[in-house]
Amino acid sequence: MPAAKPITDEMVCFALYSAARATTQAYRSLLEPWGLTYPQYLVLVTLWVEGPQSVKDLGERMQLDSGTLSPLLARLERDELVERRRSDADARVVRVSPTARGDELRTELAHLPAAVARGLGLGDTVDGAQLLATLHGITASMHAVADDPSSVTGAP
Repeated sequence: MPAAKPITDEMVCFALYSAARATTQAYRSLLEPWGLTYPQYLVLVTLWVEGPQSVKDLGERMQLDSGTLSPLLARLERDELVERRRSDADARVVRVSPTARGDELRTELAHLPAAVARGLGLGDTVDGAQLLATLHGITASMHAVADDPSSVTGAP
């Protein structure tokens, strides 16, 4: 008698969870030679593409609270990849920018997006754009459910 399929094989939520974990594990392996974590890499990418920004703005973009972001930035600063400076205009605002070494990593890590795309089985930009649009839609929908669970359960 063949073994029954695990119930998790039929659950979309588990498939999303598994895919996210596998992607994070792939990034962990790819980033290991540089001693970077996936969240640290995301911070650097954000700074490379969007430029220096406040800790507050960076936290919002990364969807991280200050209790998670501050230690992450401290490690990047310790490793001389970013620097944090108080704004001259408003001392309450701390701005984050990559250091020269942090900027050098942009070239060293330029192969990562293509490596991950291959791992995801994406052959061209259309597939990637479609997947990205779907994932953004799922994220927005699930945030709406989290904000108002009664919208899908009918509960008060």
